[in-house]
Order: sequence, then C-alpha cells, then structure tokens
Amino acid sequence: MGKLSGKVAVVTGASKGIGASIAEHLAAEGASVVVNYASSKSGADTVVDRITKAGGKAVAIGGSVAEPAEITKLIDETRKAYGKIDILVNNAGVFDFAPIEAITPEHFHAQFNVNVLGLLLTTQAALPLFPAEGGSVINISSVVATLAPAQGAVYSATKGAVDTITQSLSKELGARKIRVNSVSPGMVVTEGAISKGFIGSPFEAKAVEETPLGRTGQPDDIAAAVVFFATDDSRWVTGQIVKVSGGAR
Repeated sequence: MGKLSGKVAVVTGASKGIGASIAEHLAAEGASVVVNYASSKSGADTVVDRITKAGGKAVAIGGSVAEPAEITKLIDETRKAYGKIDILVNNAGVFDFAPIEAITPEHFHAQFNVNVLGLLLTTQAALPLFPAEGGSVINISSVVATLAPAQGAVYSATKGAVDTITQSLSKELGARKIRVNSVSPGMVVTEGAISKGFIGSPFEAKAVEETPLGRTGQPDDIAAAVVFFATDDSRWVTGQIVKVSGGAR
C-alpha cells in the first residue's frame, strides 16, 4: 500500500507539465486523483489514462480557476466522484513577462486572477470537503518570488503573494489540522516554458549557470517534493516555502 492509500487529491492545472507529474506521483502513492484542466480535456484524459494503466485511480474534471462558477463545478464534481478532499494542490498558473511600458490591466489581471485569486477561491471552495482529521494544501509558487527577474514584475508579484498566502493560511487553518505549504520551482522543462521560448535560450543558459546543481529542473523534481507535503512524512510541517530549484534562489 502506498503512503496515500484512501486519500483523495485534487490537482489544478494537471493536464500537462508539473501538474501532470504531480497527479501521477500522488496516484502512484495510492491517492485517488482529480486531474483538473482549464481547456485541454485531451491532455487531462491522457494523464488519467497513464494513471489508470499503472493501476491508479483518477478522473478528469474541467474548470478554470479564473472563473468562480467553474471552481464551484470542480469541487461539486469532486464531491460526487470521491466524497471528500484530503489533498489540494494549487498548481494552475499562468505567466507572462513584459517590460514596465507594456504592462496593462489585462496583463495584470490575467495573472492575478489565476495565480492568486484562483488559488484563494479554490482553497475556499475545497475546505468543506476536508475531513475532521485535516489534510494538506500545497501551493505551487516559484523562485521568481524572490529572484524577481527583469520584466517579471507582475508574475513575480503573484508568486510573492502565493508565499504570503501560504504562511497566512497555515496559521488560519492549523486549528482544523490542515497543513499549508508552498513548493517553489526553479526553471523547469515544461510545455509552457518551451512554448514561451525559455528552453534552449540564453535565459535558460544564464539560469543554469546560476543554479548550483547545474541543470534545468524536470517536472518529476517538483512532484517528489509535493508528495512529501501530501503525506504524513510532513505531519509536523506547515507554513513553509521550500525552493525546489537546484539551489537557485
């Protein structure tokens, strides 16, 4: 039996990249997993297929965390499928870099609505499904919260907010035996990083040069840390922000 047998995990933004790897790792430890997606049903179905073929349990449930009504639908369908939530991984996120001259209200809200407000509202909606014995909320942040690269003012601000929210909610939810922690990846090879042109670019080369372990991360690197926070191995850990970044900080 895995360390998460009998547990239910919801992973937002799990149709690809880091979210997909997290979903698969949680399922491998025995959790029944909700693979949430905003637009790529086919991607989520592929993740579910990989999990079930490996002997795990998973369902794909659509819903953008930028839309409150869709968050409600996600949680309602999770209740119908599994009856509870023990683990919530707030992974869904968007990023866009722009110089100060190019920042617009649309640029700002597109990132804050998903990365910050979506995280808050998803957590709020999920809380009634947590059992009396508590559980774990894991927020996916980023080293940009402290690295604060040029042209990343808005994105970095969203992740700084995620870290502050993590610490605040850990104090608020501790009495309910719900632990809240944050995992902050460095640069990771994902579909998004590839499509934005970061992988194979001078930006990546500079990031690797400044990373003590000397490489770009992989989704599995992040998923392993999330599994730690999801299991009882971290039963005495809350309010922590852990950089999983090869030493970049």
